[in-house]
Amino acid sequence: MEAMEVDGEQPIHRKQSNYQNLDEVFLIQNEVYRGQQYSHIYFARLHLMRTLLHSLVPHWKPHIPVCTILGLEEGQECIIVGTLYKHMKLKPCILDEYAKERSATPLVNPHNFMHADDHLVLEDESGRVKLEGTALLPSAYVTGVVVALLGKATGAGSFLVQDFLEAGLPPQIQKLPKLSDDKYVVFVSGLNVGGSTTNPLQFQLLIDHITGHLGDEKNLGSKDQSRLFEPIKELDISLTQIAAGVSLDLMPGANDPANFSLPQQSLNRCLFPGSSVYNTFRSCTNPHFFELDNIRFLGTSGQNIEDLEKYSEAKDKLEFMERTLRWRHIAPTAPNTLGCYPFTDRDPFVLESCPHVYFVGNQDKYESRLIDGPEGQVTQLICIPKFSETGVAVVVRCYHSSFFTNYQKYGNPHCHVKPEESGMPYAQFWDSIQP
Repeated sequence: MEAMEVDGEQPIHRKQSNYQNLDEVFLIQNEVYRGQQYSHIYFARLHLMRTLLHSLVPHWKPHIPVCTILGLEEGQECIIVGTLYKHMKLKPCILDEYAKERSATPLVNPHNFMHADDHLVLEDESGRVKLEGTALLPSAYVTGVVVALLGKATGAGSFLVQDFLEAGLPPQIQKLPKLSDDKYVVFVSGLNVGGSTTNPLQFQLLIDHITGHLGDEKNLGSKDQSRLFEPIKELDISLTQIAAGVSLDLMPGANDPANFSLPQQSLNRCLFPGSSVYNTFRSCTNPHFFELDNIRFLGTSGQNIEDLEKYSEAKDKLEFMERTLRWRHIAPTAPNTLGCYPFTDRDPFVLESCPHVYFVGNQDKYESRLIDGPEGQVTQLICIPKFSETGVAVVVRCYHSSFFTNYQKYGNPHCHVKPEESGMPYAQFWDSIQP
């Protein structure tokens, strides 16, 4: 049992789970911007991922030599390792805005810039080479992914790809633990507090469900309702109710008062004077990495997946998520088309361990899938829809050695759902403030 202190009042004893914040890798500490370029982060990514791929090559193609792009010889079968660059005919370019003559290229759907003429290029420190063949489909890849390719150099100066090797799922430091009691994690995204279409009652129903008060009558007078005009104050009022009952993590999103580039730093606690007095309230980074009772969670507010959807194709959002795990990089398009901080000595988006739960917020609909790795990795992929548009919250039940995901829709004032009595849920919120 742990005590929860509230602004000098008597501690309220509640049953708490074992929680550990693992966001250190996403914190921008002691970093000084001196006009450095993004080549540093690409070099750090290539160095780390190439070392990993070189260790996997002997188990993949043990008798094929590995060479650099500069060392390619025509007709000689070899393996090259480098960073993919995707040449896209329809990719927006800021220089086009200043061109003297308007381009004859027709306008395209801003949600996707794919074209039949797109092709891939592989690059390392020695040079770059155009890729040919059908083994590696340009539609499934984006700029920034590091891969190993088997093939031959052609007389035309390109590289004919015969096979390829991705880094694959990273190892899981801990296998799924066997829990004595069921644990519940509640995910909500896209609250859009203060938006013109936001329904405060819908959010209040969610709060009442989480805190175990669903069904209570709550009447707000005109004076009380006036405080809902300011989005941040409104959000703080709502979060205070949740933090008083359960543990709460808050992540920034694309529309929140945080830095635009990834990794987004945590929202300042002074924005939430009511909820921040509880030690259950935690302002976290985006991406967010944490451990709850030895179960590791990793998630983003959705920018990484939305950017992948613009420059590649997949059957659903879950496939994009799975690719980032198998590429061992949750934001491969950063910094090419996705803004990120110009780190000089590391790439914080490279995955060193495989999470048990990988979630992405602000999606159009709820989706979930369980994937397995060759070394026994088990990861639950979850797409959390925008709450302001769907009224849907996602509940993850961690029991024994597996997961069960479900969703609860809020918005019907006559819907009375009794909270589980076996334990309190753990609430996770992000992309919550409408400017």
